[in-house]
Amino acid sequence: MADTPGDLRLAFSDQAIAALKSALDGYPEPAAGVRIKIVGRSGRGFDHVITIVERGAEPDDPAVDLDGLHVFVEREHADKLNGVAVHYDYKGPNVSGLEFDNPNPVWDNPLEERVQILFDEYVNPGIAAHGGFVTLLGVEEDRAYIEMGGGCAGCGMANVTLKQGIEVAVKQHVPEIVEVVDTTDHASGTNPYYQPQKAGAASK
Repeated sequence: MADTPGDLRLAFSDQAIAALKSALDGYPEPAAGVRIKIVGRSGRGFDHVITIVERGAEPDDPAVDLDGLHVFVEREHADKLNGVAVHYDYKGPNVSGLEFDNPNPVWDNPLEERVQILFDEYVNPGIAAHGGFVTLLGVEEDRAYIEMGGGCAGCGMANVTLKQGIEVAVKQHVPEIVEVVDTTDHASGTNPYYQPQKAGAASK
């Protein structure tokens, strides 16, 4: 198990380091290392991903060397990645096998935790029948910021789902929240019924 020195601590098992080095060796382009980041969080915890960083495209992130493996740590969530342990267990071809153990609290704001419980127990089970889901990005003051995924991304009814479903439920169960803000890039969604607003058109 290799640990990072200084204030930023990561622990990669020998098997994880070997698997990632093997992936870098097999990558078709020269690689500068790998990058660990948080891509979401839910009642189950954080969702992590490790990606390959090509040489010449190094991010402005803190980086550490783990037994010859260069690891960039997502700057935006470096505090939430501090102390993460990464293990590897072979689970077959085309399966990453990487497992993450993050000791950090998922939410620092009690309002965020209450909204997340609502999403886990009520909102997401309700829209799952349509192939959609909603992810809480965070709460700032009295606004909750979300992102829609699955069938909700690019759906022509996304705004109805937001205003008549999600926002109503949030205000009812977490009255401190006055607005739910959708940050989804619906124009990149695959739902064919969505038509992006024309440039220059006024929004209501």
